[in-house]
Amino acid sequence: MARNGRLGTWLKMLAVGTVCCVGGPALVYYVQPTDEELFKRYNPELQKKSLDRRYERQKEFDDFVTRLKTDSKDDRHIWTVQEEARRKYREERLREDAKNAAEAKARQETLRKESGL
Repeated sequence: MARNGRLGTWLKMLAVGTVCCVGGPALVYYVQPTDEELFKRYNPELQKKSLDRRYERQKEFDDFVTRLKTDSKDDRHIWTVQEEARRKYREERLREDAKNAAEAKARQETLRKESGL
């Protein structure tokens, strides 16, 4: 008789576990709105802005994926390759900023000389 009680407990536990494991995700899937439903809930200004920026975001994502593909072809670890690319980009930006600052300073000097005459 004690075995039947344990078997019943195990069957109940198995049934409840199955309901939780299957029913929980099913409920989330049923309740979660789709992307289109969320988009329809936006106010018209946000809808327009989202549609306007869609091409830009898609292009940024495509560029990102392309960079990942090229970085992953290298034999080194991808984080190392990406860090080097970021470092090169920063150095390039610093050089460009220094060049722009020098040009601005030269323009200022030119304007001072012209205004002084």
